[in-house]
Amino acid sequence: MKPITLPVAELKPALTGLSKIINRRMTLPVLGHLLVQRNPDGWVTLTATDLDTSASVRLEQPAPGDPASLLAPFAELQKTVKNCKPGEDITVEEADKQHVTLRYPIGSQFAQQTVESLPVEDFPPMPKNDGSPVPLADGIRQAILEAMECASTDETRVILNGAYLDVTAKQGHYIVATDGRHLYSSNSFTLPLDGSLIIPDHKFLGWKEFNNDGEWQLQVQPVSKDNPGLLQISSRRWSFTTRQIDGNYPNWRQVVPAAGQFNTTVLLPPGAVESVLGLIPKIPCHDAVNQTMGLRVEGKKLCVRGRGVGDTKWTDLEITGVEVKGSPVAIYLNRDFLTKALKFGLSQIEIIDPLTPLRFSNAGRQIIVMPIRGDNPPPALSKQPQEEPGKPDSETHQPAPNGANTERDTMPRTTTNTANNGTTTNGTNGNEAHAEPRPALETALAQIDTVKTGFREAIAGLNKLTDLIRQAQREQKAGEKEVQSVRQTIRSLQSVRI
Repeated sequence: MKPITLPVAELKPALTGLSKIINRRMTLPVLGHLLVQRNPDGWVTLTATDLDTSASVRLEQPAPGDPASLLAPFAELQKTVKNCKPGEDITVEEADKQHVTLRYPIGSQFAQQTVESLPVEDFPPMPKNDGSPVPLADGIRQAILEAMECASTDETRVILNGAYLDVTAKQGHYIVATDGRHLYSSNSFTLPLDGSLIIPDHKFLGWKEFNNDGEWQLQVQPVSKDNPGLLQISSRRWSFTTRQIDGNYPNWRQVVPAAGQFNTTVLLPPGAVESVLGLIPKIPCHDAVNQTMGLRVEGKKLCVRGRGVGDTKWTDLEITGVEVKGSPVAIYLNRDFLTKALKFGLSQIEIIDPLTPLRFSNAGRQIIVMPIRGDNPPPALSKQPQEEPGKPDSETHQPAPNGANTERDTMPRTTTNTANNGTTTNGTNGNEAHAEPRPALETALAQIDTVKTGFREAIAGLNKLTDLIRQAQREQKAGEKEVQSVRQTIRSLQSVRI
């Protein structure tokens, strides 16, 4: 067999992309190998998989030689290519069923290294996707990537761990993602899909080289009894294959305010957007958990505000050049969500009131953000707040224990968080809690910490159980493949005549 040539200039970025698929904590040795193939026309492809997800890349130029397939250990290829220059080539060929030979230049000479490998038959078979390719224009690709940045990373909420392509509305399709605290949607397109689907978030999709490799195409294979519901996103040379997230996505529309509900609108020109983005990292933050900052609208002015740990007054910084319409209001939110919305170019801010989700929008794209109660004292202060004259009881709050999160947990919920409405865990209001003796309050806070610890341990246990189930699935697949190999061997022996 003629060795397969791998140009270093193409191999280096290829290994970078494939490294996003290979899991360092792999359960099977074969998953640490790349499938290197050369077809009859000389085109060379490299493939990596973790059983659930796979990625393949075709090299730019064909290499002469007969069709060939082999497994090359990823770690050895990566180590070898680091010491080679872009204009050089590495060749790889099969030495025997358990070894491959790497040949690479050293100065004016060539070095040869034989490394352990596995039979090519051990590599998991790549699933076939018979779905029709659907082109994804640049705007759709951008919307998918932006949605991925807003998706949840919580493994206990798998249904939210991706971008939802909602094709249920005939007048326009949506790309949606949420983590329960902010929600992204975009609807300036239609796709020829038979049904809605969820694209799992994966670091490969956000990789720069994959996004610069030409137009994306989407192939979807519907979920069936014998098919897990595969989807494939391909570019000019790359292809990424994974399983859809199965399940019913939450009714995201119920948390999107109607257009007529907003009482205040702020339009930020490009210069103002850059000004706010430059100010956000410099604004003091008293709440490291929620990253709280405020937006205050009064008259025709917009101010961004923050306060440091131990401060009782907000520091306001006016943003010039903005267009303001509607009622004065002050609203507080997570500064990371504000930064994300402005970087996406969502320069129109619409507000209903301080306790209702606000909207950032621009040309069919929007982010809905849950607000934060900004009148809570800084978490670092231990003194109880004094009730201000004339202030309603419902606005008197106790400090959040240990910097506890005062944001609402999920977008669809309509009930009010008890930590935000002045009601303590035993049902008393803020005035009654303030009147209780200090030891009782400390006991209540200690009990809250105990409950929180219990929840964390339960979630950690569920995560470990999930990992074990996934490992069992992989082992079952490997076992089924071994059984199939034994059956094939028995069939071949049965055909032997003595």
